[in-house]
Amino acid sequence: MKRLHKFLPVLFVTTLFSCAKGLEEINVNPNQSEKVNPQFLLSTALIASAYDYQKDAYYDKPASAGRYITLVRNEGNDKFDWGPQNWDGYFSKLSTIKSMTDLAIESEEQQYVALGKILRAFNFAYATDLYGDIPYSKALLSKDEGILQPSYDQQKDIYPSLLNELKEANTMLAGELEPIDTKADAMYGGNVLNWRKFANSLRLRMLLRISKAYPQAFTDMQEILNNKTQYPIFESNADNAEIKYLGDVGANAWPGAPIANAYSEFDKRKPSKEIVDALLQRNDPRLEVWIAPVDEPAGGTVDNNLYVGVPNAIPAPYDYNGGTPHMSRLSGMFNSNLHAMVKASMLTYAEVCFILAEALQAGKITVTGETAESMYYKGIRANMRYYGVEEEADDDGYFDQPLVKYNGTLQQLIGQKWIAGFLKGAEAWFDYRRTGYPQFVLGPLAPGGIPKRYIYPETERSYNEEQYQKALTVFGEDRQTTLMWYLK
Repeated sequence: MKRLHKFLPVLFVTTLFSCAKGLEEINVNPNQSEKVNPQFLLSTALIASAYDYQKDAYYDKPASAGRYITLVRNEGNDKFDWGPQNWDGYFSKLSTIKSMTDLAIESEEQQYVALGKILRAFNFAYATDLYGDIPYSKALLSKDEGILQPSYDQQKDIYPSLLNELKEANTMLAGELEPIDTKADAMYGGNVLNWRKFANSLRLRMLLRISKAYPQAFTDMQEILNNKTQYPIFESNADNAEIKYLGDVGANAWPGAPIANAYSEFDKRKPSKEIVDALLQRNDPRLEVWIAPVDEPAGGTVDNNLYVGVPNAIPAPYDYNGGTPHMSRLSGMFNSNLHAMVKASMLTYAEVCFILAEALQAGKITVTGETAESMYYKGIRANMRYYGVEEEADDDGYFDQPLVKYNGTLQQLIGQKWIAGFLKGAEAWFDYRRTGYPQFVLGPLAPGGIPKRYIYPETERSYNEEQYQKALTVFGEDRQTTLMWYLK
């Protein structure tokens, strides 16, 4: 399924103004269908959701905030001099999802209504995780109700609504529905059980995220875990919510691939010192999968290891350790058009294991036959199995090392979750905001610390000033350091 197919549906769904009646009559094509089937928009919305989320995780600010990537040219991301951030891409996908859902309701195809709820929850949750309070209940209504300046909803109201949508989607998909078009479903090929697992596992992620501010979070989590027939969740890597890249054109390729970007663009992104050192300290076999050795091991000015990451937010990072020959690159799989272990990932089984491990460790839930320790190890093993190094880890005594052997601390658990989440979404940044772990080194050029959020787009000041100002009276100052509801 090629991502190029997205553009015609997007043009259809984002039109804000209707033509004059006379022009409409003139431009009707009697040989063309006036109806767009919801499964075509499913393909568009699903691929855009996965690809764009993954691109953020490799190419944009979450990669720097999560300390996976150091930019050695154009270092603004690393210095956290972010400024206002455009959100048109997030709302464009949500507009496509709304159109798909509206068409599915009209044609009584409830399977696509359910999938629309899941994708809507995923994308709205990501948007509010980035910004805080955002337009929600009045968003996407320019065409239906003529609302061009939508009001902002508070995050404390958005999250429960999205959680309810995921619960509804699971219930709908458990019923007797028409099959999902296998060709339109690039992620699960129409497998309803996998979609239900995604919906419920996403609920687990979201409930843990807001648990500090949402009293019923662990009660709702326990409800899911008490009845896995009614609420199935991820059970192996085969359940991962991820999409393969076709690699035939730039729009269908991993964002670091030469077909999408020049090699020089790939070479601007070095693995951070944080992740490389963490892997080295643990003799972690994933190091050789993810990181390339330096071109010249000898002659480094500060580090003569075979693998050398670059610190974030330092002066002249392009000269670190004597320059490019003495710095590691990401491994070649991150500079290929497509690779079996490089996919557009939205949620993984390994992450779900760590979510449950954290809640178990805090004594907030129970899982039949499992402990925090067992889920911790399952999370590490799932990620290692994905990259084909689990047997090597066992042979080398990886799990017996003091830094790895389970010790019951949140610092250790989140540290391993961070490693397993390498270049898979914004979770490393979001976990750091929420827990303070891993304890990243900020760097001399980032004295203000890692941001807590994105600043609202400039366009909101220009075109939605009244609602923007009203929102700030509740949310607080529009700064990168302002805490959103669930972080307070």
